[in-house]
Amino acid sequence: MQLRDLGFDEWFEAHAPEFSVDGCRFARVCAVDRGSYLIKDASREVPAEAAGKLTYQSDSSVDLPCVGDWVAAQYHNNDTAAIIHRVFPRRTFLRRKTAGRDIDYQMIAANIDTAFIVQSCHFDFNPSRLDRYLIMAADGQVEPIILLTKTDLITPEDLDQKLAIIRSVTKAPVIALSSITGVGFDELKQTLSSGKTYCLLGSSGVGKTTIINRLIGEEAYDTKAVSSTGQGTHTTSRRELVVLEQCAMLIDTPGMRELGIVGAGDGVESGFEEFVALSEKCRYANCSHEHEPGCAIRAAVEEGQLTKDRYSNYIKLKKESEHHELSYLDKRKKDKAFGRFIKTAKKHKKK
Repeated sequence: MQLRDLGFDEWFEAHAPEFSVDGCRFARVCAVDRGSYLIKDASREVPAEAAGKLTYQSDSSVDLPCVGDWVAAQYHNNDTAAIIHRVFPRRTFLRRKTAGRDIDYQMIAANIDTAFIVQSCHFDFNPSRLDRYLIMAADGQVEPIILLTKTDLITPEDLDQKLAIIRSVTKAPVIALSSITGVGFDELKQTLSSGKTYCLLGSSGVGKTTIINRLIGEEAYDTKAVSSTGQGTHTTSRRELVVLEQCAMLIDTPGMRELGIVGAGDGVESGFEEFVALSEKCRYANCSHEHEPGCAIRAAVEEGQLTKDRYSNYIKLKKESEHHELSYLDKRKKDKAFGRFIKTAKKHKKK
């Protein structure tokens, strides 16, 4: 195996001179678990930790390594462990707002070519939540593919209805899957290419780990049986990159209960392309699409061209993104001001 097989293509080769460190080798982060890392190079996978300087100079956890990152690492103990000194810039990324009240980013994965957004045909089917995942992908410049799982639990008529709903909100490809019958998995395998990285996104129990096991061809990762309602049970506890037989890479992620959006204005627009096209016909260039006269989007809703539910979701996500971005920028200003205060205090103490 070579680094190129792990995704180290021309883009990263161009950045290599800037991020090389004496005594270090390039490797890819393949797992993160509570501050501990696993990194993989052309020949081995070893545990690693972030260098103290890297941690100290990081303004937030976003600057620390995440799954999919390329890093410069110094190996030691006969190449059985490593210390990460530098993190390459991210070509693409997947991130969300941190869970809870804190306004900050949480990295999900980096350098992803395609995001497989997984929704179940049964309990998890939720077009509004799908919009959030599509915005996450667009925000990080990642191409989405929708995986609709557990198709064996519904009738063909119900499946056609759900596929129609998905296709009404996105132009992204949709693949209907059943881990019981195997339907759709040949089509899924055809989307995988050597040296490319894919990430599974979705709620707990929608079948992400089952998809990985099916692609690997063995029960390599633990899953639990679904309940009588068809709802699965959360089993994945960390983000992990798996190299498949055809040298495509797949990242499994824990299910996300919260999917907040921070500063993803462009992602919101990309996720609602029909709204962008209509907004060009609004009377005012800075139309908020809520109260202004001559709003083409509200007119389209009144005429039935756009559904009220989709319009409401667009306004909600747009406001959420803008509000969280302002809160995040305010937080960063306060953090920087506090940092300057500490540095000044240390200088006076030395005197």
